[in-house]
Amino acid sequence: MPPFPNATPSIMIFFCITHLLLASAFAFTTSPNLPHRHTHTQTNSKTALSMGLTLYGHPGTRSPLCNWAANELGVTLQAGDLHQNPHPFHQLPCLTDDNDVLVFESGAILAYLVQHYGDDKLSKADKASILAWIVWANASLDGICFKETPDGKVYDTALRNASNQKMARLDSILQEQKYCLVPSVGFSVADVAVASYLLYALQFFPDLDMSPWPAVKEYMKQSASRSAYGAAFGAAVQSKLVSALSSDVPPTKKKLFGVL
Repeated sequence: MPPFPNATPSIMIFFCITHLLLASAFAFTTSPNLPHRHTHTQTNSKTALSMGLTLYGHPGTRSPLCNWAANELGVTLQAGDLHQNPHPFHQLPCLTDDNDVLVFESGAILAYLVQHYGDDKLSKADKASILAWIVWANASLDGICFKETPDGKVYDTALRNASNQKMARLDSILQEQKYCLVPSVGFSVADVAVASYLLYALQFFPDLDMSPWPAVKEYMKQSASRSAYGAAFGAAVQSKLVSALSSDVPPTKKKLFGVL
């Protein structure tokens, strides 16, 4: 049913024109908070898209994984003013670049950094592999790491299932490839994408037992030990994760920090 079933054609034209004018002026309203992506009231302006490589983020969201990727690539990100966050749904993270570039969703941000700020010497095959793993992390691994209610709230993780076939396959891949997803490149943004979700799961559920997948556990420890990870997530988080992944003592049920 149309939104105005009794409206005359002239009224409909008026509403259409008004809607277009409002859209062109970026007259957005604030959306409700979501557990995975912070929401902020913001005032859009054209200058928000013309400040160089700028990340609108917050430590309590998935923004730090974007910082981690940038650190690994040797790329400097400016911190954006959250009151001018241009994300169409007012969420975090969001990335802007020169020439009115606007990228949202953490996976898309990683892909953009790889494509435009990655190593120019990467082969077409290597770049394709990195992008594929980024998409896999967001499309498949996310659902394994985090079980969500219909309204998007995390309540548990499928990593408690020691017989998870995808995790068994990932463990096999990491063992065969020496804890690296794209061996011809070495540690890459592909690893940032995958390791981030695994490490987020351990942050959110510190009682997780990763011993069913020893190669995954070692991979997580090596990834969390990287200086670029510590710079993005903080020394305290890094220290707790490395310590937890280095121990054979059964984990306890205490969160390391709040929501994702």
